[in-house]
Amino acid sequence: MGVLLLNATYEAIRILPLKRAVALLLQEKAEAIEVVDGQYVRSANVILDKPEVIRLKYYVKIPYKSKVPLSNKAVLARDGYKCAFCGKHATTVDHVYPKAKGGKHEWTNVVAACRSCNGKKSDKTLEQMGWELKFVPGPPTAKTWLVVGTPEKAEAWADYLQLPNMQRTNKEVA
Repeated sequence: MGVLLLNATYEAIRILPLKRAVALLLQEKAEAIEVVDGQYVRSANVILDKPEVIRLKYYVKIPYKSKVPLSNKAVLARDGYKCAFCGKHATTVDHVYPKAKGGKHEWTNVVAACRSCNGKKSDKTLEQMGWELKFVPGPPTAKTWLVVGTPEKAEAWADYLQLPNMQRTNKEVA
């Protein structure tokens, strides 16, 4: 279980192992912003609240890659594990405009889908199905990429990450 590291400006930098986060706190290079209630990190001389989010006391310039690699896991995380067609829990991905008809394998053409919708749609276009997307797909931000693989912590870190990164439409399911 990791700890979210924020820059001095409260910008998410990365997820750290607990041991490294505690080391930054003990070296007074960072401060705990969010802690886990009732859980502690203990040593022979020190007892600390277990950190969930820490912030550096000084600003560090972080060079981010301009493009996030496209993968099924990243698409599911970007879309919040919600089907772009019906809004139910998604476990697969689908090309909005099918590859069989010349659709490209890129962020703007790939969405999360439940198995049922993915099977029904097959290699048809949205127009052929009479369907509309619940949101407009696009590339994720580096902040979204931080939590790929750690969806259980996304809620605790949501205020700092502003997830998921997608443009919603009025057709969004509650």
